Parts: sequence; C-alpha cells; structure tokens
Amino acid sequence: MVSTRLRLASLVAVAAIAVGACGSATPSASGGAGGGAAGDCTAGAAQSGANLQIPDVVSGKFNVAMVLIGPHDDGGWSQAQYEGLQYLCQHLPGTHVAYVELVPEGADSEQVFRSLARKGFNFIIGTSFGYMDPMATVAGEFPDATFLHLTGYKSNGKNFGNFFGAVEDFKYLAGQLAGSRAKKDGIPKIGYMATFPIPEELRLGNAITRGVKVTCPECKIDVRFINTWHDPQKERDGAASLFDAGADVVFTGADTGAVADVAKEKGKWAVTYDHIASCHNDACLTAPYWIWGPEYTRIGQQVKDKKYTAGYEYFDADSKAMGLFGFMEGQTPQKGITDLPQADVDKVKSTLSDMLGGKFGRFDVFAGPIKDNTGKELLPAGQKLKQSDLDQFPPGAPGSECSVCMYWWNDGITSPLPKLS
Repeated sequence: MVSTRLRLASLVAVAAIAVGACGSATPSASGGAGGGAAGDCTAGAAQSGANLQIPDVVSGKFNVAMVLIGPHDDGGWSQAQYEGLQYLCQHLPGTHVAYVELVPEGADSEQVFRSLARKGFNFIIGTSFGYMDPMATVAGEFPDATFLHLTGYKSNGKNFGNFFGAVEDFKYLAGQLAGSRAKKDGIPKIGYMATFPIPEELRLGNAITRGVKVTCPECKIDVRFINTWHDPQKERDGAASLFDAGADVVFTGADTGAVADVAKEKGKWAVTYDHIASCHNDACLTAPYWIWGPEYTRIGQQVKDKKYTAGYEYFDADSKAMGLFGFMEGQTPQKGITDLPQADVDKVKSTLSDMLGGKFGRFDVFAGPIKDNTGKELLPAGQKLKQSDLDQFPPGAPGSECSVCMYWWNDGITSPLPKLS
C-alpha cells in the first residue's frame, strides 16, 4: 500500500500525556504512566529548550511513544493522534506513554526516533509521511522495538509496519452534503483547499467530487494547493481565495478549522477535517474525522503480546475508526444540514450505514464509470480501482505497480493537475 502524507513543522518538543498540559509550542519533555484509569495517564512537564530531553521509560511497563508533526492540541490531525494515545494508555493495562510534538521531518525526526528506541520504548508510533525513511532506518538498528508508521508505504516485514485508513469514504459523503448545499443555495461551485500535490490529496479531492456529483451533477470544483498541513494563516488565505472565486462550500485538507472561520465571515459554508473540534461554528457543515484509540489499543496489545505482524494495513469505514460529524450515533447534524432536501440527507445516512456495516467502501467510491476532467474514460462501468491505483502516482512502486494511477482529476474539477517534481 502506498499512501503519502507529507507533513511539515519547525520545532521539536516532548510533552506530558495530560489534558491541557504544554498548550503552547514551548519545548518540554515528559511521559505518563497508565493502564486502566484516566488519571493514571497524566504527568508533569519539564522544560528542555534547545537541549531536548527524551522522556524515560518505566521499568516493568509496556512503554509507548508517539511522534507528532504538529501541536497535540491543534484541533485536527495531531490532536486526534494524541487522543488515540491517551485512549491506549487508559485501555491497555500496564502501559506507560509519552509523546513528542512539533517534530520536523528528516534528520531531526530520525534523531528523535533513535533516542526513543535507545531509551527502551517498546512501541513507537510515527504520524507523518516524512517520518517513513527515518523510521525505517532506526527500526533496522533496534530490532527489539516495534515501529508503526502512518500514511506511508514501507514495511520491513519484521518490526516496522504501515497503517492508514480510507477517509475517502467520509470525504465522499461530505461531498454529497456539500453538493446538496450548493445546489439549494443556487451557487453550484465547491472549493477544495488541498495541502501538497501527493496521491492522497488527489484521491481525497476526487472522492469529494464524486460525492458532490451525486447531489449536484452541475457543480464545478476548484482546487488550490497551499503547501502546508498546519498554518492557520495560510489556511485562512487559501479558504478566502476560494470563497472570493465564487465557491459556496470549501473543503480543507489541512489541520485546523480556519476554513470554518472564514466561511462564517463570508456567509458561506465549510467542511473541516481530522477532528470534531475543527467543526466549531454553524458555518461548518460537517467534518470527516479520525478515531484512533481502539485501533492503537488493538495493535498495542498485539505488540505487547509479541503477536504483531509488521506489514501494510489500510482499514475501511467498517473499522469504526473514522466518522462523519453530525451523523454518528448521539450526534446532531449541523445547522447547515437541517434545510437540505430530505432525500439527499437520507442518501447520506443510508450510505453511511452501509459503510459502517461493511457493505460499501473505498472501492465502491471509486467504482466505474470514471471519467477525468478532460472527458477521457479511465474506468468502465462494472470495474473498480485497486489499492495500488488509489495510493500512487505512475508507475507505482516495484511489485505494486498501478494501472489507473492517482494522477487525474475527476470530471467536474476545473483546475489543472499539479506538476510532478
């Protein structure tokens, strides 16, 4: 499986597993002992500055560390990861946890992973695509530690595994809602604020568009890349440019809820991402989000029991590791959903039910016929894309080549394809 998620940052810090601790970007080091009660997973933080101090392990405990690209309370990707780590701490007895936040990719991250392994952490989780090669290197040096990398495509089949999920399912559903909203408003234009020109972002943009076309066949989609995962000002500027160009609803692929703030200011609509906290005002229609805790606990138990098989794991909607804000059990749809045609809302609910029940998944989102935005048929009716097609630019990795590689825009997208470097 090849799924690319490049993430950027500029600072390094280690923080406590404590809600509200180290809310700023001030570098600090800490860890939390846990396993059972929520209160067991908190600890104080120690300042580290330029001389980063990796937290200690606890003898006799199962020691788990996580490395984050952004701040643990970003209201998006990193916060969802952090909460997953807390969940693991609270549900896997005898566990000690720590995390390292604001770690840039490249040489800095390799040093952090190596330091965590030297300290004796048993299970080390890296949550950014750009950690892949550094983790692969360090995993080879420390065969007794287990490394889990999110969003990449490499595994050594021994102690370095790969893990991600089909959030395209939920982007597809959000696209249906956005299309319905735009059609009702009489403004058949959607914006997609993508991050980097990588297969993942093209896949998600195409999934959004395929959803939009279900409820608004005439809608057009404008895509613009902002080349960052976490920069609230750039996210605001990118969202504003799409709204100013006529979009009624703008999706974000980045980490914060800035797009919802801009939508509110302009009297428009937004779809945020990664965490329910990102959908924080009435201008937000919904948010596809992650629920990492049970999956991390499941894999952590396997690692602890020495039964984990390092490989490639890509879970679908029936894993219950993802959600669509406003539509999951116990949630209420956002204000912008309440006046949409009931048939459109019922279609989303029905498809969601099928997804959660394992009857509809990512390969159904990308079932033929598929035409690109030049009118070329990429896939005929009755066929579906394969995993290698979803994850890779052409030609794909050796031994996992793609045939309909993810370098195309779906019919309805008006923007040109990004140039490949």
